Amino acid sequence: MCLVALAIDHDRRFPLVVVANRDEFFSRPANRLAWWTPDKGDAPILGGRDLESGGTWMGLTQQGRLAFLTNVRDPRRQDPQAPSRGTIVPAWLSGRETTDRFWMRTALSGHNGFNLVAADFTQGECFWASGAEPYPRRLQRGVYGLSNGGLDTPWPKVQTLKARLRASLAGATTVDALAARLFAALSDRDMAPDAELPHTGVPREWERALSAAFVRSHDQAYGTRCSTLIITERSGRHPVTHVLERSFSTTGDVALLRRATLRNWPPRYRTEGAPLPDPQAAVSESAIDIVTPAASPAKRTRVRTLLKPEPGRLNRPVALTG
Repeated sequence: MCLVALAIDHDRRFPLVVVANRDEFFSRPANRLAWWTPDKGDAPILGGRDLESGGTWMGLTQQGRLAFLTNVRDPRRQDPQAPSRGTIVPAWLSGRETTDRFWMRTALSGHNGFNLVAADFTQGECFWASGAEPYPRRLQRGVYGLSNGGLDTPWPKVQTLKARLRASLAGATTVDALAARLFAALSDRDMAPDAELPHTGVPREWERALSAAFVRSHDQAYGTRCSTLIITERSGRHPVTHVLERSFSTTGDVALLRRATLRNWPPRYRTEGAPLPDPQAAVSESAIDIVTPAASPAKRTRVRTLLKPEPGRLNRPVALTG
């Protein structure tokens, strides 16, 4: 991933929304959105897969874990012998370790610079961790943005995507309408003015090309390989999560749309007898996007937030409206 915006417990109807573009060389082989298992005995992961190192940039598990990762762009501190950063996400999703133990091991593994957002919804927790920071930071409700700097570094495309995510949530009436707005935001090819470009150590021409939300190099060897949305909608008292992925050819044309729907996901934290998520919800594939007519607003009810308040914070259910 090279551009991500996250809204968590920001909107009553859509409590979790992840909006992301993955930029990579087209010569690097990868699988599209599907269920796959890293190692025997591990929980299946729903996400794309890098076939060069076996890892992934974004994924979730039926058991309630979610993670996505971006690289930190700093050519001066790149070790070509460092382990692949893509292995960090499946390591978290395997669910073998608590946050503190996982971070201690990961921080000492010698990876090149990275950002990781990792959530365990059964614990009501979501963290941002960085190779440049000594400890992970627990995220509270809100809207966050990541590219190849730190969390919420005010690069133009990060600020623009966060603003468009907020506006889309305020104006959308259905999942498909929201998805259409967010895919449009991810397809923006406008580059930032030179005065607003960050200075990350790459040539100015590359800095300019990488400043767009949707990236495509002049030789078409590098660019946005896929756009992914994770949208959770409240349906009564239970969440339904839609995972959508658009993959692109070297020319930037949409090749395929893949979609999976998980009911009762993410699971609630500390709830006895809560319904289990769908086991490996089917992934459908189509070549054409179809936006369905607007549905009726959701019935007003009261729900808990996805994130458990930290000690000392009041844990009150929020009112849900359409």
